[in-house]
Amino acid sequence: MPGFCRDCLTQFERAARCPACHSPRVVADEALFDLSIAHMDCDAFYASVEKRDHPELRDKPVIVGGGTRGVVTTACYIARIHGVRSAMPMFKALKLCPEAVIVKPRFEAYAQASREIRDMMLALTPAIEPLALDEAFLDLSGTTRLHGAPPAVMLARLVQRMERELRLSGSVGLSHNKFLAKIASDLDKPRGFAVISAAATEGFLRGKPVSLIWGVGAALRAQLERAGIARIDDLLRWEEVDLVARFGAMGARLWHLARGQDNRPVAADRAVKSISKETTFEDDLDDEDMLDGHLWRLADQVAARAKAKGLAGRVVTLKLKRADHRILTRRLSLHAPTDLADVIYRHARPLLGQAMQAAPFRLIGVGISELSVQDGVGFSADLLDPDAARRAEAERVMDKLRARFGPDSVVKGRSLR
Repeated sequence: MPGFCRDCLTQFERAARCPACHSPRVVADEALFDLSIAHMDCDAFYASVEKRDHPELRDKPVIVGGGTRGVVTTACYIARIHGVRSAMPMFKALKLCPEAVIVKPRFEAYAQASREIRDMMLALTPAIEPLALDEAFLDLSGTTRLHGAPPAVMLARLVQRMERELRLSGSVGLSHNKFLAKIASDLDKPRGFAVISAAATEGFLRGKPVSLIWGVGAALRAQLERAGIARIDDLLRWEEVDLVARFGAMGARLWHLARGQDNRPVAADRAVKSISKETTFEDDLDDEDMLDGHLWRLADQVAARAKAKGLAGRVVTLKLKRADHRILTRRLSLHAPTDLADVIYRHARPLLGQAMQAAPFRLIGVGISELSVQDGVGFSADLLDPDAARRAEAERVMDKLRARFGPDSVVKGRSLR
């Protein structure tokens, strides 16, 4: 069986350990060197950046998030051992792991690390489809002759380079399509490398819950369970036409993915149509002050991503999911495109106030769309808001100070809630 060593990259046949360096970190599969669709997902990305930049945190449980009334943005693996999870209320996280160190998010630092990782990926292939700052699909088809090594080895080399040059780790999923590559990247975290070949697909999916499929959240899972579908095996008993009749376009998707079929290409040239961020609560939330805090943090994250991409949006969207899983969406068009957190927040905040009668909510999200290249302004003059220009200039100054002296050199008071 073809295999290679993730430590020294030696390729070999049939060995439990590397014959060259004796490392047990071996990847092997009959189709290993024929697969070329990959998903790379950084390990606890925000927390890993914080530990890298603050070595004194290396052996401590670290939670990235807001204050005691906020939520967990991400947690390192030490904190996860205690049960801490993303989107968990901070007070619950601290009950589970009282010794945790709470760190405020520094989205500029995360965006910079993301750009550096992207440059490393581009050295392997131009066919890269980013999903977020910390994950992307890669298509390395036809690159073996160029690099003198199969895609699997080049992906291991990519992760080695990330660890050596950036001191950040990632997990790789390698398969014959995007659906399975993304699943594989989560099988052996952290620092994982998992393979799902075409021959192994049917056996791998057998017995798995339907929640493994993209887009099957709590609401759809409940609908599927009412139809007697709890596991992927249950989907295999349905005809495609019947699934479509009951679940619409999602029914066709379920039919194909249950069989491991996914023909979507890695869309390297896919235009960014919107930038958004959302968070799901463990418990439904109807406290408007707490929702306000979440809204600001999400607006700040959206603005950081927009600035990193050099884009601005003309439409601000607020997304809320009710306790009964119904989704409320509210949009507001701006007079001018923006990439400013202050503008995004101030236009989304009234939309939240108007929607509070539908509370409690289990999810809140904010985003911008109708994107264009950022023009350096980000707001329009308004006689009813004479301080808009001052706040915009203050945010631009903060961005410059962070770029010069570090992402945490300036902190806005609202982010401490």
